[in-house]
Amino acid sequence: MASHPVRHILATSQTVCFNAKGLPVDCAGSGQDGEFRTGLAWPDPRFRLLENLLAQDLLTGLVWPRTASIGDFPMSWPEALSAVARMNEEHAFGHADWRLPNRRELSSLISYNHHRPALPAQHPFTVSQTWYWTSTTASRAPGYAWHVHLEGGRMFYGDKTRDAMVWPVRGESPLLTRTGQRTCRDVSGNVVGCEGTGQDAELLKGAAWPEPRFAPKDAGVRDLLTGLLWTRSADLCGVCTWEEALEAARRHREGDLHWRLPNIRELESLVDAERHDPALPAGHPFENPQEAYWSSTSSAYSPDWAYCLYLHKGAVGVGFKPGREFRAWFVAVE
Repeated sequence: MASHPVRHILATSQTVCFNAKGLPVDCAGSGQDGEFRTGLAWPDPRFRLLENLLAQDLLTGLVWPRTASIGDFPMSWPEALSAVARMNEEHAFGHADWRLPNRRELSSLISYNHHRPALPAQHPFTVSQTWYWTSTTASRAPGYAWHVHLEGGRMFYGDKTRDAMVWPVRGESPLLTRTGQRTCRDVSGNVVGCEGTGQDAELLKGAAWPEPRFAPKDAGVRDLLTGLLWTRSADLCGVCTWEEALEAARRHREGDLHWRLPNIRELESLVDAERHDPALPAGHPFENPQEAYWSSTSSAYSPDWAYCLYLHKGAVGVGFKPGREFRAWFVAVE
């Protein structure tokens, strides 16, 4: 048993493995997400139906409306925040503590083993396979806010004046961590007071980060929030293909540790939504952080692609596995 158990990392649900051509392969020895399956296991069933057309996520504890929209139409980001505020005034679904989810709350619903929509099997929701707003502003472009695409699970930022769908949430989750965002911004990206905004930086939902966040060790850097051990160097194969990144992780040796390419949730756990270029917590001890990284998680939408993290932004996207365009950073559980 690991002496430093992993905390606050949800399993991706990926149980199958694919090569660079998108063909199924044996997971044993592949170094892929489907081999290691790290993270907090999902309960079965994942969701419990509640009264008033609500459902509780039994993994995180959060409660979501079973119809994944307000008014069943898209709206701008300020309209989304106002619509959730009206829900509370009207005690929608019998409750007055609704909020626009932050980026980690909304992405906690994503199943990286599914697509169209990228939600767990047998989920009870009626969703649109499009972009959904979060309450988290994009620090690199503060006139934009993070949104999640429910067709395939990507997370990028969108112009706050443009339209996206709105899926409110309520409840507290001890498993999810804060995003790191501490500043509220208006639709133009200007700094505003947080009180009454309903933004991520006002509500600060999720487990607080330890201070300091990281502890350098002989073997690497311990993230004291998640328990994961990361290599101090954040560039271990240069610009490489996905299979080259997996092979580089297999060859990497430091003591008795079993280094591997992280899954997409492990990579995203490093993101500080208050920062950019890189989107890492202030004072981090990592060497040579780069723009974008491969994960070990294949795309369920098109398995010749894999999920990647754009560390300069904090975005979750996908990359073509044979392409030599992303970097590799390794993780271990000690």
